[in-house]
Amino acid sequence: MRRKLVAGNWKMHGLRAQLPEIEAIAAAAAVTPAVDVALCVPFTLIHPAAQVAGSLPIGAQDLHEADQGAHTGCISAPMLVEEGATLTIVGHSERRGDQHETSHDAYMKAAAAHRHGLGVILCCGELEAERAAGRAERIVQSQIEKSLPDDADPSWLTLAYEPRWAIGTGKTPTPDEIASMHAILRAKLRMMIGEAKADGIRILYGGSVTGANAAQILALDNVDGALVGGASLTAEKFVPILRGAASVS
Repeated sequence: MRRKLVAGNWKMHGLRAQLPEIEAIAAAAAVTPAVDVALCVPFTLIHPAAQVAGSLPIGAQDLHEADQGAHTGCISAPMLVEEGATLTIVGHSERRGDQHETSHDAYMKAAAAHRHGLGVILCCGELEAERAAGRAERIVQSQIEKSLPDDADPSWLTLAYEPRWAIGTGKTPTPDEIASMHAILRAKLRMMIGEAKADGIRILYGGSVTGANAAQILALDNVDGALVGGASLTAEKFVPILRGAASVS
């Protein structure tokens, strides 16, 4: 049985003044043993967060595919490991949209992360216009085809489905729409890497997840957790999501 994973993505938020929130989230995670919890924070917070988080995994939000080189402003996997990160997000829709990253970029970044022992949350998701045009399934399947690492394995890889139109908007797909897309992703994984590995990989849902809707979403078939944005910035908003996950675990 796949354990639920609730991962927070702080995006471009968080100064050292917010470290008490990380401590509070870590304390809540420690008393919610049925659910795996992680926080992906800005690079500047990885080391201090790891110092106060105890057993709560601290991750990054992105990395460069190269280990070193003339890549001004970029961060490599060895740098993340040295700072205390144990995982990273790749292919997030905001990187795809704002920085024009491709699925091949996500593929290369996932490989780099795994090469240095980092867990990977690999994101996929469609635009609202793509869904309206009936292309959502095709878009998401194509993203997985082009970004799934060759040696994908549940021991280090997690998928996250995030409809890009639901991120930070308060909009969410219907339960049937979420379950349908997650079933499509599971089937795609089975085609690409075989049933045994595919059925071990967790598929998270991301996009306006809150304490009020977490239990309903996480109870759906093939929804193995959540990738949470704004609601992960405070224990007050994040802990109810953990409780929702625990209620269906």
